[in-house]
Amino acid sequence: MIIITGAAGFIGSYLISYFNQQDYKDIIVVDEFTRPDKLKNLENKQINRLLDREELFHWLAQNGAMVSAIIHMGARTDTSEKDRAIFEHLNLSYSKKIWNFCANAHVPLIYASSAATYGLGEFGYGDSHRLVSFLKPLNPYGDSKQDFDKWVLAQKETPPFWAGLKFFNVYGPNEYHKGRMASVIFHTVNQIKSTGGMKLFRSHNPKFKDGEQARDFVYIRDVAEMIGFLFREKPKSGLYNIGTGQARTFNDLVRATFKAMNLTPQISFIDTPEDIRDTYQYFTEAKMEKILDAGYKKPFTSLEDGVLDYVQNYLLKKRYY
Repeated sequence: MIIITGAAGFIGSYLISYFNQQDYKDIIVVDEFTRPDKLKNLENKQINRLLDREELFHWLAQNGAMVSAIIHMGARTDTSEKDRAIFEHLNLSYSKKIWNFCANAHVPLIYASSAATYGLGEFGYGDSHRLVSFLKPLNPYGDSKQDFDKWVLAQKETPPFWAGLKFFNVYGPNEYHKGRMASVIFHTVNQIKSTGGMKLFRSHNPKFKDGEQARDFVYIRDVAEMIGFLFREKPKSGLYNIGTGQARTFNDLVRATFKAMNLTPQISFIDTPEDIRDTYQYFTEAKMEKILDAGYKKPFTSLEDGVLDYVQNYLLKKRYY
């Protein structure tokens, strides 16, 4: 039996289908089930039962012996949220309780960290544990993920295998519910439909031209494959970057989206809002050597191929995975 938390969300719901295809059907789905738009992510999936996130630990006290692994994707992920109490509860205290259960019950744990822990990248984007104490996240969300990573690395009692996943810019199906936190591709398709063009943030850094700000964009299909690899193979426990190792510009991303819609690019620029301008990331690129050295062999989906698949097979058809 596998537990997936945050299972009605973007990555969590995709993972359910991924594991269903790997012939895992005995899945406990943990989330807060109050939003109908998120519940659509769970349709047509094979699961054991839905479990409200606040009931999880009571359920584990009665049924924990049946659990073979926990994949903990549940978190508050809004990077603009300023209420640290929310992050303290959902991203720290809750995660610590899951860790302690897994350590005591000898259950493998895979949990969501974030590339937000890297801040402006002053210390690079390597997933070495030696760097963790130096990193400077830019917002309370990043702080909460960083604080949990530091807490994990200080623990003497650990699950038999654990992996903290530093997700870079993940895009793909099942993010309809995310609103403004959805990927740029999602917003580009909607903006093209309504206006015929796409507006990107203007660069306020003389080192970067407009639209040449770059991110490590990773297709969710590759994310699921890397999680599946860690789940099956259980290499050395630790923090792992989940990206592609290749930064691409927002111009590249938007042009690929226009191409996937068989349209000529119409790109314009607006000022980056002042409230995020000083903490805006102009470049991220995951160092992927750790997971590759651990034995992960599958090639990463190119930005063009990932955008084409996402736009044509999901967004334009309003399909879920």
